[in-house]
Amino acid sequence: MSTVKQGHFSSKIGFIMAAAGSAVGVGNIWGFPTQAATHGGGAFLLVYLFLILVLGYPMLMAELMIGRHGQTNPADAMAKVANTPLSKKIGKTIGFISIITATLICTFYSILSGWFVSFAIAPIAEISGQTQAANWLMDFSLSRNLVFTLIFIAMVILVIRQGVQKGIERWSKRLMPMLLLILVAGVVYILTQPGAMKGLEVLLIPDFSRVFDADVLIGALGQTFFSLTIGTAAMMVYGAYLSQKENLAKLTAYVTLTDTSVAFLAALMVIPAMYVAQHNGVQIFAEDGSLLNSDTLVFTVLPALFDTIGGVTQYLLAIVFFILMTIAGLTSAISIVEVPTSYLVEKTNLSRDKATLFVGSLIAALSLVVVFNFDSLFGFMITLTTERAQPLIALGIAIYLGWVWNRNQLISAIGQQEGVQANSLFWKVWPWYVKYICPLLIIMIIVQLIN
Repeated sequence: MSTVKQGHFSSKIGFIMAAAGSAVGVGNIWGFPTQAATHGGGAFLLVYLFLILVLGYPMLMAELMIGRHGQTNPADAMAKVANTPLSKKIGKTIGFISIITATLICTFYSILSGWFVSFAIAPIAEISGQTQAANWLMDFSLSRNLVFTLIFIAMVILVIRQGVQKGIERWSKRLMPMLLLILVAGVVYILTQPGAMKGLEVLLIPDFSRVFDADVLIGALGQTFFSLTIGTAAMMVYGAYLSQKENLAKLTAYVTLTDTSVAFLAALMVIPAMYVAQHNGVQIFAEDGSLLNSDTLVFTVLPALFDTIGGVTQYLLAIVFFILMTIAGLTSAISIVEVPTSYLVEKTNLSRDKATLFVGSLIAALSLVVVFNFDSLFGFMITLTTERAQPLIALGIAIYLGWVWNRNQLISAIGQQEGVQANSLFWKVWPWYVKYICPLLIIMIIVQLIN
């Protein structure tokens, strides 16, 4: 069995920043406010927070536990908890599918994050008097999408090729505090603008009649998986870089809390911003009350809001906001690209440099295929990975931790953690919960998605 060759995180804070960076991504700052705005504001927030607690947290810990136990890539880590040749083969297949899923997620993620880079540069071009360049940077065109998809992938490769401590950990510790600072400043600014209080009411006062709506439940379920990167094996890889002595319950709680806080802050900024834009004359709702341009909310409503402000402030706000989005995309993409990279480093004689370049080139090629066939492939990739593959992989992980992993071996792994009593109530309940409740909830998700 291969063992991990990439190193380990040097500190708890390094892991928390990297894992939170993985979880905190475009799904939080673009996806969550969009989902909340589309699916009833406060009702969606309430359901999402409930699902994060009852499904997100225990499943995130399950991925980290399997990864930390295996100290290897996701395919071999899944096989390592099994005891029979058949279960090992199935486990390896689940792990390998998660690696493929992570690679495919990178295709649409790189395109989307590339847009954030171009939108961050556009105001600079506008200030410089380069109106034609600014228009190109903000217009949806094949050339713009090609250039900035490749630029974003290059940014990710530069970080990944430096390894765990010098690349992933160092950059996560730099980027995450910057992201949080920009986000908090954005919230403070937006909430002081006229019209913001209406958005705050929509977000914080739930319409309880919508809590059990199918679209609210499905949206919140999908957001739970996507925002915590459950089912992509990213957390399994990061778990492999952790010491066996670290207390996973606490670390997972820190990561989940950070991720959820960022999602909430993003909604606290974007949804009030919608109503500020409406107050300033920007149309955000159709005649039937539905949200206009819901899929491209941050690319339409917020730039329109910035335009109504005028002066240098509008450009400054646009630059800061889209730098925020770029950082979110980068911290998350780093973890996702690390999944196939770590597998390649372990399974071949390639150096990390060469493995990173190979994976980056593969993702670039796949992303360009999506760019050239945007209308047919972009939405398909999102549906295939986030709505189909991620829940199925999460189901496999729950079944393997609960039903396949030998209970005595699991208890032994739990007992190796510093300051942990394996026979305490939490550590007695958690394996049982993952064994019975999590698979049931995930199956309910899959049934809802199919219907």
